[in-house]
Amino acid sequence: MNIFSQHNPTKLYFGKGQISQLSTEVEKKKVLVVYGGGSIKQNEVYEDVMKELNKAEATIVELPGVEQNPRLTTVHRGVEMCKSQEIDILLAVGGGSVIDCTKAMAIGAKYDGDVWDLITRKAPIESALPIGTVLTLAATGSEMNPISVISNWETKDKLGWGSPHVFPRFSILDPTYTFSVSRKQTVYGIVDSMSHALEHYFHRTKNTPMIDGFIESLLRTAIETGPKLLDDLTSYDHRETMMYISTTAFNETLSNGTDGGDWATHRIEHAISAVYDIPHGGGLAILFPHWLEHVLEEDPSRAKMLAMNVFGISDEGKSDLEVARDGAKALRAFWDSLNAPNRLSDYSIDDKDIELIIDKTFIKPGVGVYKELDRESVKDILIRSL
Repeated sequence: MNIFSQHNPTKLYFGKGQISQLSTEVEKKKVLVVYGGGSIKQNEVYEDVMKELNKAEATIVELPGVEQNPRLTTVHRGVEMCKSQEIDILLAVGGGSVIDCTKAMAIGAKYDGDVWDLITRKAPIESALPIGTVLTLAATGSEMNPISVISNWETKDKLGWGSPHVFPRFSILDPTYTFSVSRKQTVYGIVDSMSHALEHYFHRTKNTPMIDGFIESLLRTAIETGPKLLDDLTSYDHRETMMYISTTAFNETLSNGTDGGDWATHRIEHAISAVYDIPHGGGLAILFPHWLEHVLEEDPSRAKMLAMNVFGISDEGKSDLEVARDGAKALRAFWDSLNAPNRLSDYSIDDKDIELIIDKTFIKPGVGVYKELDRESVKDILIRSL
């Protein structure tokens, strides 16, 4: 293991009815409530949030309309509102897209220039307005981490960034608030959560049995629970399990003592959805098994571990490479069984923009840790994915 330190300041309120904690967190504050297309108004979430804000005697300002891949233009709107309205705290009510957008608003509100300077690291992030979240979609883990992804639609760039200043102060996770999530979005959430665990798993650090076992257990639980949830979308038990998997998969716990894992698939997906605006979970479902097929040819060791310890594949009479390939096939077969997309053509994407996607993948240097990818490697993964 590597030497490491861990500090996660997010206060997590988990379980049914925990929205009651909101009023104590925002008492008499001026709150900017950020949400997406309005689905929270079609169930009890919006009503519950407003009830608690009113109980807290908070002053409420609303910003709806956050996109599935949150855009810089929306961030700019929020930054201006934070400054002009003298907002005390931002409350993201929604999934990862809403939370990511809110994080960008929070840093922009404390910066005199364009928030894009902070996202592109042209200027340091030195402070942010405080953030709280009410989660309505289990997928990204953004409710308990310092990470955000923002799209600049004008330049066709989608960039991940992070800062300890944007850890949410608190996050309220009530599994019942995910009951109305569609089957398709639930599938994307399962894939996204598993992908975060898988990216952590493919690291190069020696002597990490506990973290490896933790990740394997999380993946086995997702494989067991995911299909049951899709058969009963309003099962509290299954929603509860997937919600906690999602949060744990990307709240920095799984990187303790390691090099952090390999996030090349996320980099490639960000490049694709910057150009085509596809759902993040859908893009990962397509790309990760093909990335795995690409890297295991050079080093099958971790893919073999995945095959045996997560999918129960025997190594009897097989080479390491054969077992690793069986693991990649098993992952694809599982996601196929959920009806996740498995080809870029599912989103009407062909090879005409491959070079542009590769350019966008390398907008920042260094793609991959388990295997550092060059342009030809990324091209191979994309061609496999068509």
